[in-house]
Amino acid sequence: MESKQLKHFLAVAEHGNVTHAAKALHIAQPALSISIKKFEQSLGVTLFRRDDKKMSLTKEGETLLLHAKRVIQQLHDAQLAINELKGLTKGEVRLGTPSMMGSYFFPRVVMAFKSQYPDLKLTLVEAGTQSIRKMLLNGQLDIGVISCDNVPDDLETDHLFTSQMVTVVAPEHELTQQSSVSFEAFFDHDLVMFQHGYFHREFLDQVSKEHGYTVKSSFETNLLPLILSIVRQEFAITALLELVTQHERDVVGIPFDPPVKLDLALAWRKQGYLSIADRTFIDFIKRYV
Repeated sequence: MESKQLKHFLAVAEHGNVTHAAKALHIAQPALSISIKKFEQSLGVTLFRRDDKKMSLTKEGETLLLHAKRVIQQLHDAQLAINELKGLTKGEVRLGTPSMMGSYFFPRVVMAFKSQYPDLKLTLVEAGTQSIRKMLLNGQLDIGVISCDNVPDDLETDHLFTSQMVTVVAPEHELTQQSSVSFEAFFDHDLVMFQHGYFHREFLDQVSKEHGYTVKSSFETNLLPLILSIVRQEFAITALLELVTQHERDVVGIPFDPPVKLDLALAWRKQGYLSIADRTFIDFIKRYV
């Protein structure tokens, strides 16, 4: 079993089509077909079901897929480590962050980090915590910010930040007369919500399920500026981190009763290689916080 065979296998598994996989690999389609066939023959199993132009994984293929991803990622990590020792790279940090943290927590951190380490490249990806977990496990991100609940066994975490989740309304809204908001009162209003996969949505779905509340979801969007605009115009209310209301004008944050605290953590793959750039960034954030 060779790394080239695994790369070919992964490409076909990802694209579900030999022609598209060949284009992505920059090789001829017949060469890729032959490579896959020889790989199956050497293993003594069939890895793909061939239906017209579509190829889907067999049970044997699905089993190999898990190991192949890890092997190729480890080869990538090994190459990165060698490059660092040879001084071939200046370093890159690929960071995944939820929109609220990306908008209000990380801008100052990133600017301060770049001022101190101008040669290191920072790539920030905004996504929901569920997507960030998947991208970490797939090797698409080096570091990610995720909620501390139900962390996969393959991820290492380091607590980063604790913030209160609050009801967010316009200044003229009737709820501003209250010092706190019950879940019952909150779910009695029309809501603007993030889509599934964001910790904001996970929180609201969990509370509504536990207490049997009906969610009046009038708007769904992952665009934080749009959520705030909808709230300001009193079309709906929402729940966000207190971090947001501390930085935004024309919206008011009211604590829940009982209060809701959310813990966020930096996460990375346990078996993954943390580059010098990654370790430097993690240490910098911990000092900054």
